[in-house]
Amino acid sequence: MPTLSFCRDIPIRHDVEVFVAGGGPAGVAAALAAARQGASVFIAEGQSAFGGMGTLGLVPAFMCFTDRVNFLADGIGREIYERMKHVAAPPQDDPGGSVSINAEALKLVYDEAIQETKGIGFTFHTQVIGVDAEGGHVKAAICAAKSGLFAVKAKVFVDATGDGDLATWAGAAYEKGDSGGHMMPGTLCSLWANVNWARVSGRQDRALPAAFADGVFTVQDRHLPGMWQVGPGIGGGNIGHTFGVDGTDERSLTDALLWGRRSLSEYETYYKRYLEGFEAMTLVATGAIHGLRETRRIIGDTILNLEDFKARAVFEDEIGRYNYPVDIHAASPSSEEFAKFEEEFRTLRYQAGESYGIPYRVLTPRGLDNVLVAGRCVSTDRFLQGSIRVMPGCYITGQAAGVAASMTAVSGHSVHAVDIRALQMRLKTLGAYLPNA
Repeated sequence: MPTLSFCRDIPIRHDVEVFVAGGGPAGVAAALAAARQGASVFIAEGQSAFGGMGTLGLVPAFMCFTDRVNFLADGIGREIYERMKHVAAPPQDDPGGSVSINAEALKLVYDEAIQETKGIGFTFHTQVIGVDAEGGHVKAAICAAKSGLFAVKAKVFVDATGDGDLATWAGAAYEKGDSGGHMMPGTLCSLWANVNWARVSGRQDRALPAAFADGVFTVQDRHLPGMWQVGPGIGGGNIGHTFGVDGTDERSLTDALLWGRRSLSEYETYYKRYLEGFEAMTLVATGAIHGLRETRRIIGDTILNLEDFKARAVFEDEIGRYNYPVDIHAASPSSEEFAKFEEEFRTLRYQAGESYGIPYRVLTPRGLDNVLVAGRCVSTDRFLQGSIRVMPGCYITGQAAGVAASMTAVSGHSVHAVDIRALQMRLKTLGAYLPNA
């Protein structure tokens, strides 16, 4: 492929203690936690609002905040949950199961939380496109925005991109997908009006065999997560999959978005023709960004794995605990792959009060001394990534990354040398659930 050398001087627009790449749930939690420890923070958010998949992506539910005994996503996660209830009470509100999302309310909650916290600067429509790094040390993040290119210098960098972009560009190793490189499919989530929720009952996938026989679907996708009530007469659709999507390749994302939008007409036919309560539903919007479940997993000082999940593991350096089941959506629509998913999702789950520990070491990329990761891209195997990737899990890892970043910015030491006891005490002060610390 032909190449072009591109070199130019760019302004250093910000010089802060903590730079956060990405303003999704992990990035918001990291920024709030760091600033509340006294650090100066700048967030670069590539889209038009904070929240990522829960706002712009229209993902209709948070998933579990609690283990039905303990509030696991405590601290900033609880704050977001409580703020949401005051802005727009969710029609489906089970913090031990799924809590539905009013996307516009969540945007406002994030806006207000960030703006009320002293020490946080941010801009939307600001993409992190590279780093100035040498020998495992990042000096600056390179950003692109409407005004052009600029740099942000910082002492510590938190990668909350979901894809591990910043850490990867700085030289971190990563894994992606299964042993063959296959990743979970994405979903272009959607918003629907005129749903008669009083008449809706039963599993929404129950009529799929009949619809397959009738030729309704181009792809016979057996997995239908479903539609959540997100408001009066409003449904949030986590329906359909975009198989084969690679969220780190814009060409693949483009193809997935095109198919996702096109496929929703088939799901509209299915819901209207085969399920009660959806006969008059109307498509209002599709997500401004594509819903992705899996891309890179940055390799950290330890890799949280399936055996840790099975053992309900406890770690000396715990920064939180979580309990969402192993939820690895089938990489293909085959019946064999779907059966494997169903078996894992049925068996790899916990009883009330059970959880696994999240060690600080999953936030610290090997070989980088001033970078932390938070959210979907933390250091796990594929099984645990299938659990920790949901929003309450992102609050937990983001909160810890923010506190650790603020401590590292003050000490000048490596992120690998954080005083764990001091970190845990600070996290407890923020409200984090740390029963073993």
